[in-house]
Amino acid sequence: MKTIQLSTSGRVDFIDITREVQTYVQETGITSGIISIYVPHTTCGITINEHADPDVVRDIKMQLTKLAPLNAGYQHYEGNSDSHIKSSLVGASETVIIENGQLVLGTWQGIFLCDFDGPRTRKVHLKIVG
Repeated sequence: MKTIQLSTSGRVDFIDITREVQTYVQETGITSGIISIYVPHTTCGITINEHADPDVVRDIKMQLTKLAPLNAGYQHYEGNSDSHIKSSLVGASETVIIENGQLVLGTWQGIFLCDFDGPRTRKVHLKIVG
């Protein structure tokens, strides 16, 4: 297993980690298998979506904010219930196929760490089964 650390820059931040994940796959020398990308934080998520057009990420952030606004009368005392809800909607992990030493992603797909309660330093765990 490998753990990467990333610093987010805003309260809601999406960081494209595709390159870091692919680099780890190449470092292991595994040519066929799967990789699990997991974030151990209750206010973060991992998602796969378009990374060619930054407007896609902007639109996702906008819609998640509509679904779970910051101040909506939540009971959680820390003031970040919206972040927990967004994390649950996005999910804490993704699994990607590895073939010929490469991540099997669509042309426009990228892997994103999604922080909903930043800015913070976050960990992402990578585990390959090959």
